[in-house]
Amino acid sequence: MSGISRISTNTPWEPIVGYSRLVRAGDIVAVSGTTATDERGLIVGAGQMYVQARQALVNIRTALERAGLAMHHVIRTRMFVTDVGRFAEVARAHKEFFGDSPPASTIVEVRRLANPDMMIEIEADAYAGAASSRVSAPKPKAAVKAKAAVKPSAKSVKKPAPKKPSRRK
Repeated sequence: MSGISRISTNTPWEPIVGYSRLVRAGDIVAVSGTTATDERGLIVGAGQMYVQARQALVNIRTALERAGLAMHHVIRTRMFVTDVGRFAEVARAHKEFFGDSPPASTIVEVRRLANPDMMIEIEADAYAGAASSRVSAPKPKAAVKAKAAVKPSAKSVKKPAPKKPSRRK
């Protein structure tokens, strides 16, 4: 696919800020920071980190599907949370969506998001090329057992030269 295509949704911030939910440039796909909004653009799950994380991921999946992609095409996520102490809730939701094809991922705590009721915002990058399939890369072969390390003899070990005392003027 050549050129750039954009997909927008009905969140109230897109026309105000001037951004698209998803931009596809050839095989590279970027999904903007996505929060826990419903189909009307209203925030869901106030005070519930897991619910908000899950809704944000549903919204990402919906945008990807509109572009003809799926969650297994995602190669990277970035999660911005207002309380990293609730990491387990975020991790649970993320694993539900990416357990079979985990992307590279980052989680960062921020002071706040665009609306005080928002607890999480998630970005996703995807690859739509022919090589992006659900098949995982082959597992690495077991490491060859290394021979026992040879301990250096006392004669072969160089000792550092003693430091000269510093003189102050």
